[in-house]
Amino acid sequence: MEQQTIAVGLDIGTTKIVAMIGRTNEYGKMEILGIGKSKSLGVHRGVVNNITQTIQSIQQAVQEAESSSGMKIADVVVGIAGQHIRSLQHSDYITRPNSDEVIGEDDIDTLCNQVHKLVMLPGEEIIHVLPQDFKVDGQAEIKEPIGMYGGRLEANFHVVVGQVSSIRNIGRCVKSAGLALGGITLEPLASANAVLSMEEKEAGVALIDIGGGTTDLAIFKDGIIRHTAVIPFGGNVITEDIKEGCSIIEKQAELLKIRFGSAWPGENKDNEIVSIPGLRGREPKEITLKNLSKIIHARVVEIIEQVYLEIKNYGHEEQKKKLIAGIVLTGGGSQLKHLKQLVEYITGMDTRIGYPNEHLAGDSDSETTSPLYATAVGLVLNSLETQSRNEGQSSVEVASEETEEAPEHIEEPQNDQMPKERKRFFDKWAEKFKDFLDNAE
Repeated sequence: MEQQTIAVGLDIGTTKIVAMIGRTNEYGKMEILGIGKSKSLGVHRGVVNNITQTIQSIQQAVQEAESSSGMKIADVVVGIAGQHIRSLQHSDYITRPNSDEVIGEDDIDTLCNQVHKLVMLPGEEIIHVLPQDFKVDGQAEIKEPIGMYGGRLEANFHVVVGQVSSIRNIGRCVKSAGLALGGITLEPLASANAVLSMEEKEAGVALIDIGGGTTDLAIFKDGIIRHTAVIPFGGNVITEDIKEGCSIIEKQAELLKIRFGSAWPGENKDNEIVSIPGLRGREPKEITLKNLSKIIHARVVEIIEQVYLEIKNYGHEEQKKKLIAGIVLTGGGSQLKHLKQLVEYITGMDTRIGYPNEHLAGDSDSETTSPLYATAVGLVLNSLETQSRNEGQSSVEVASEETEEAPEHIEEPQNDQMPKERKRFFDKWAEKFKDFLDNAE
């Protein structure tokens, strides 16, 4: 069986679950081979609250992706978000036993592993340890210390922390759906990978991913992730407000938001009215578009102000930390009419809508280049990058007579495939399993 570098991203969101299969083409761009989407039923504000329903939704999305690509999915890289995610800054150092040898990858691994041993609050787990800048023997602002001489290696880290139970529940859903967990990535990091350019990350940019249940923020400066946050509000809260404010059912509220909603009330005239059919023969309801946009505007302003507060806490006002590239909006919620103008008005920062077409092959379907799929595209990209770094095997088997042998090709290298910063609580078990396989040979 011909081995191709193929990866699968699984975006477990509050409103939808997306399974996306992709590979790198000869031009280094990502080609989408299959995509599956299902309604997310067991997730609330990015956290699994009904295991059975989530498993069914995952299976539905995976089956759709498999049938559209003619491939069998073996393992997936999953995105994690939710209000339990928090981030912190941490500095740590190691003293090298032999300063006559140059600093290598192993020294950085040792330093990262040391940070992984940090004592967290009860019930919390480290998800990512991301080095920002290094110091070698007191010499500061080193981006890449490999190849340098030095006895003391020091680094500032951005540490992302989440609840053990929430991470385990996601793992449980994926495994119960008959898939192997190839890695966990923070969703704002995945979205950033899909929609931001290197120039923007260098200049300083804030990525705002507006999902159904949460709004994720990732701030980059000098090409390095500086701050991440998850705000527990998203598009669903806006729908809920419309439902309450107009006394209509949720389905109608969602349709109203998508078709007629605007974040800028001044745009609608008083005489613009939409008629909603009444339930069970009741009189239809008449709603003015001005009132609708006032309801949407009030909630959107609240979400943007919370995000802007996070950006200001990072220190955006200081000249040194100024985010020159401004704000990039992505996620399903970014498609709301006049949202870009409202964000610019509130924050005074340049704003654009982020489409995940930066790394996609030119012939990609217009649907997949929607901000709706930014996280899924980013998860596949992350997985492909990891595989190319580790020359790993693919996470998909091409459907053929030889697929019976596939698990041998897939299971064994899985643990090596995970980048160092993604090592997680289940890694020890995975390593023991690999040793067992090696010994069995």
